[in-house]
Amino acid sequence: MKELQYLNKYFVKYKYHFLLGIFITIVAQIFSLFTPKLISKSFKAIEEFHKNDISASVVKNDLVSNILLIIATTLIAGILTFLMRQTLIVMSRHVEFDLKNEVFQHYEVLDQNFYKRNRTGDLMSRISEDVGKVRMYVGPAVMYTINTIIRFAVVIIYMFNVSPRLTLYSLLPLPFLAYIIFKLSTEINIRSTVFQQYLSKISTFSQEIFSGIRVVKAYSMENQYQEKMHDLAIESKTKSMKLATVQSLFGPLMVALIGISNLIVIYFGGMMYINKEHGMENIGTIAEFILYINMLTWPVASIGWVSSLVQEAEASQKRINEFLKIEPEIKNKTTENITIHGEIEFKNVTFTYEDTEITALENISFTVKKGETLAILGKTGSGKSTILSLITRMYDIKNGKITIDNTEIDKINLNDLRNSIGIVPQDAFLFSDTIKNNIKFGKENATDEEVFDAAKIAVVHDNIINFNKQYETILGERGITLSGGQKQRVSIARAVIKNPEILLFDDCLSAVDTETEEQILNNLLKISKGKTTIIVSHRVSSAKNADKIIILEEGKIIQEGSHNQLINQEGYYAELYLKQLSEKELN
Repeated sequence: MKELQYLNKYFVKYKYHFLLGIFITIVAQIFSLFTPKLISKSFKAIEEFHKNDISASVVKNDLVSNILLIIATTLIAGILTFLMRQTLIVMSRHVEFDLKNEVFQHYEVLDQNFYKRNRTGDLMSRISEDVGKVRMYVGPAVMYTINTIIRFAVVIIYMFNVSPRLTLYSLLPLPFLAYIIFKLSTEINIRSTVFQQYLSKISTFSQEIFSGIRVVKAYSMENQYQEKMHDLAIESKTKSMKLATVQSLFGPLMVALIGISNLIVIYFGGMMYINKEHGMENIGTIAEFILYINMLTWPVASIGWVSSLVQEAEASQKRINEFLKIEPEIKNKTTENITIHGEIEFKNVTFTYEDTEITALENISFTVKKGETLAILGKTGSGKSTILSLITRMYDIKNGKITIDNTEIDKINLNDLRNSIGIVPQDAFLFSDTIKNNIKFGKENATDEEVFDAAKIAVVHDNIINFNKQYETILGERGITLSGGQKQRVSIARAVIKNPEILLFDDCLSAVDTETEEQILNNLLKISKGKTTIIVSHRVSSAKNADKIIILEEGKIIQEGSHNQLINQEGYYAELYLKQLSEKELN
């Protein structure tokens, strides 16, 4: 139960639901106990009639009166039980809502390295499967535990008041029950943890296949992956069956022990009635005790189910706790708000990725003044995209210094920093939403006119209006509905509509033809006046109008200057320029 202690704060938060549920449960149990007592009284009346102590009409009146009271008290107990469920189960739904939000919010603050180390399917499993198991603990498990404790307390008090000796006899099987529950619960905890791990594996595998379904189909790998899924499903089923085998032992064992208790009541109660012992003068007392024992049947039987729920929730909450304890490497070190103008400076920056230990940048230094455009060119893996990741503070550096407006980047409010940046990533990611909402992602309160203007700047407006639903067209997962070039241009529109102080373009025109590229670059040139712009590209055409160009190779700056300066120097830029110029002439 150590891991589940994390949920205590929610019990405190919803203490009024919790306490009201307990109160209703107590009252419901008291009303449910009227039935055995009234049945005992009915037996007593019938017995007295046979002894000629009372008349038939009196017995009849007593029986009718008792039946009406039984109906009334049963109805009241039923209504109170309904209210109990509404109070405690509703509380569990509130806790589920809060816990899912807490997990999701923690996902949002975690850094890039975390998402590199963890698979999406596993993360989805924690926020769905694991939180669902925890809700079953907070709701049904807690409710039935409270119900069982209160019922045991109330019923045993009633039983002792009638016959302490017979009560002790009838409760003899309980120590064996406690031992069995302990042993089975331990085994359930072990098997439940293993089963949850396999559920996570299936979720991860399925998510990856669904995301890459086009590749799977293109390579005609459906049968191979179906076999892998079949193997995973078989393993998961095996673990599930092992868990179900242990869980299924609870029911029969509980019923057997309750049956033994009934036999004990009948035998010892009968002997005590024959001997006219104190409290057993009435044959109805035996019937009353049998009803009490049967009233304990479901609570006792539910102990097994509740115990398995608790064990499963313990395993799930452990996974959630492990995740919630992870501290983000990128932290917002200040809450002070500032206005960012856009001057960027790198001073002797060296950066190594921790997971691969690859040094992406080595002793990099450059300055981009407010309103200037910097173009970064270089071969694949030279460190171009890493520079943009460092400017958006997706990673923190250990060597060197990065400043924005002469303030070290890690001392700037992280929200202010990222709100002042519009970035178009290399891999254009679009949401499964309308095209309009994907563009408005950069500015949620944007008007339709602003959306249209941004799309025109990105030269994608004409494509969109040719769709049947135009800007209301729903995109498939990751924007699969659109071509590569269209996705890139919608992504550019999303960055432009934000009207940020800093614009970052990470090779975002690679899937666009040269004519469209020229139109977009001219449009960006107009809107980027007064804004700091950094363009990462493989094309000279994207870089030629920049105020400054730097060439990277293996994380180092090997050339630096304007377009005119670099084409007159021997080196990578001039060679690239001549190569692309000749390719253009051939086309």
